[in-house]
Amino acid sequence: MGMRSSNRRSAAGSRGGGGVLALSLLLLLVLQHAAVPASGQASSDGIVIAQADLQGLQAIRQALVDPRGFLRGWNGTGLAACSGEWAGVKCSRGKVVALQLPFKGLAGALSDKVGQLTALRKLSLHDNALGGQVPPAIGFLRELRGLYLFNNRFAGAVPPALGGCVFLQTLDLSGNSLSGTIPSALANATRLYRLNLAYNNLSGAVPTGLTSLRFLESLSLNNNNLSGEMPSTIGDLRMLRDLSLSNNLLTGTIPDGIGNLSRLQSLDLSHNLLAGSFPLSLCNVTSLVEINLDGNRIGGHIPEAIDGLKNLTKLSMGRNVLDGEIPATVSNLTRLSSLDVSENNLTGGIPESLSSLANLNSFNVSYNNLSGPVPLVLSNKFNSSSFVGNLQLCGFNGSAICTSASSPATMASPPLPPPTRKISKKELIVAVGGIIFLFSLLFCCVLIFWRKDKKESAASKKKGAKDVASKEAGKPGVAGGKGSDAGGDGGGKLVHFDGPLSFTADDLLCATAEILGKSTYGTVYKATMEDGSYVAVKRLREKIAKSSKEFETEVNALGKLRHPNLLSLRAYYHGPKGEKLLVFDFMTKGNLASLLHARTPDSPPVSWPTRMNIAVGIARGLHHLHADATMVHGNLTSNNILLDEDNNAKIADCGLPRLMSAAANNNVVATAGALGYRAPELSKLKKANTKTDIYSLGMIMLELLTGKSPGDTTNGLDLPQWVASVVEEEWTNEVFDLELMKDAATGSETGEELVKTLKLALHCVDPSPVARPEAQQVLRQLEQIKPSIAVSASSSFTGEASHTTATGTTITDDTKSTTGTE
Repeated sequence: MGMRSSNRRSAAGSRGGGGVLALSLLLLLVLQHAAVPASGQASSDGIVIAQADLQGLQAIRQALVDPRGFLRGWNGTGLAACSGEWAGVKCSRGKVVALQLPFKGLAGALSDKVGQLTALRKLSLHDNALGGQVPPAIGFLRELRGLYLFNNRFAGAVPPALGGCVFLQTLDLSGNSLSGTIPSALANATRLYRLNLAYNNLSGAVPTGLTSLRFLESLSLNNNNLSGEMPSTIGDLRMLRDLSLSNNLLTGTIPDGIGNLSRLQSLDLSHNLLAGSFPLSLCNVTSLVEINLDGNRIGGHIPEAIDGLKNLTKLSMGRNVLDGEIPATVSNLTRLSSLDVSENNLTGGIPESLSSLANLNSFNVSYNNLSGPVPLVLSNKFNSSSFVGNLQLCGFNGSAICTSASSPATMASPPLPPPTRKISKKELIVAVGGIIFLFSLLFCCVLIFWRKDKKESAASKKKGAKDVASKEAGKPGVAGGKGSDAGGDGGGKLVHFDGPLSFTADDLLCATAEILGKSTYGTVYKATMEDGSYVAVKRLREKIAKSSKEFETEVNALGKLRHPNLLSLRAYYHGPKGEKLLVFDFMTKGNLASLLHARTPDSPPVSWPTRMNIAVGIARGLHHLHADATMVHGNLTSNNILLDEDNNAKIADCGLPRLMSAAANNNVVATAGALGYRAPELSKLKKANTKTDIYSLGMIMLELLTGKSPGDTTNGLDLPQWVASVVEEEWTNEVFDLELMKDAATGSETGEELVKTLKLALHCVDPSPVARPEAQQVLRQLEQIKPSIAVSASSSFTGEASHTTATGTTITDDTKSTTGTE
């Protein structure tokens, strides 16, 4: 702006006389000399870029791969570098102060020449596919305030030189493949208020030096391989609001000094190896909203003083070794919405006072040693999965009926019944009349509601017809139509996760929609955006999803799930009237069920290598889900196996049960049983686990081998029974799909592979859960059966990292981002 003002003043001076002109020209030269060195490159509108900055940008451009052409305007001369014509570049007085190119699909590396941009204040290249090392030369950028390189493919160590960025406020390198230790030199960046190194492969201890960062508000080191004890000086971070060290290998106890973090709102230390007891000092941190200590070795009692956490909404301490009783003081946490103390050694009864927690919508005390009756309010509000595994607990659905011996309150002698008297004739007439009146009133209410329901049903059908016709009419069907329920983006919230998709709420709600299918959870659409791109949108059925806050917590967790064989959740939309839309990549090849069972006579055969590649992909995705994400699928069917252009398998609906009510999930389990994919023990357990997933995987493998749908029966036998009977009669070749037998006829190797895979599939569908293999074992055996498929499958994925990545979500408000305010 200063340069342009000088130019305007110079032009005005030329009209006012020679002396004024000379003075203006002199002033212009002085300003230009002060702004940049004489070797700078002038742009077409008079702005001068420093030569070092121009060379730095040119080197950066040369090292980047730009498949979408976002950088086509970066011409070699640099005449327009500081005029707004170079995408992502912002200048001030001829020096580059910001380089922002997120979500551009960029690959390649980041050149070390970035260190020449000495005035750079913000470097944002997040959500691309950049690899190589993070350039140590960034440490020369003394003016840098924000470094956003998250969700890329950077490898190697975190450069200690980054500590040289003395004014750095935000450092986010999460969602990469960084390794080595966290350099203690980062503590030299004393103005850091946000440090995020989550979802990498970092090891070693948490540097004690980081606790000297007195402005630090958010520290995220979760999902790494960090070990050792937490720094005893953690309490020195007095400004800290969010601390996440989950999913590491931390040992020792939780330091007492953590009680000094008076501003702490979120504490997540889950899934480590922490021991000791719940720190009593933590009960003094009244600002805490969420505590997650799941999956450690924490013991001792839950302290009575826990009611000091007046703002707490979530308390999760499952899978530990807590003992003693659940303190009644928990009922003083009036804002509590989620309480999980499952899989511990708790004893005693469930306090009746917990019934007063009006906001409680998630409750789990399963698999403890609790006894006595479940409070009536809680047994009516939560299903049996919240209480199972407590042999002496009674009074909930599926448990024993409580007797007098079940409750301590009944130990005293029961009061004598009051003396009876004979009812008079007048009282009898009044009572009968009252009963008749109540029945009449009830009948009228039922009639009114029936008529109302009938009208709503008709309206729903009419609305459904409009949705189906939306493709032809060019109107959106995924959210009820623009200006109606969706209301544009008015009041709604669209949250993006990492990936190539970029659109606004209006883009999504105005997309042309085509219904692909319906399920217990909701309706799936193929949505065509205005630019011609496709996405898959799942609109969840009303009233079956969890409450808004719990839903958003869970869906944000699912948005971090990334693996080449899992369908990525790219975004979600939460509408002002409760609409919930999940946005996924659209798979052009459809699902496995269609590939196997909906082919026309002209369809090409599905070869054995293709089927084996699909089986390996499913096993690889399921292994990641079980071992790395510690998650159960619970509804694995061929309908949920989607295929990309190269017939690589992507498992859909991962983690979806976490968003839904228990009743909805029970319906899904029942549906899976009807289709033939449900493990036999689920009829009693009602809750899926890794072994029931393996059974479903075995059924899909049998489906690939036989070409038969698991829901069909042959001679009254289900698919595993039929296969076993044929094998027992030594007619094994009769089992396989005819198309596979043609492949087998070309060589004995294929026939041998078919038999080995069949044996593995039967192992997976063993009636005894204990006898079934783990997903890792299935994957290893499939890779041994056909190594060529294993190698090609592992080397063909270039789109996404094969481990859980992505720390977060980006709300489509340019001023907010859960991965960092930029």
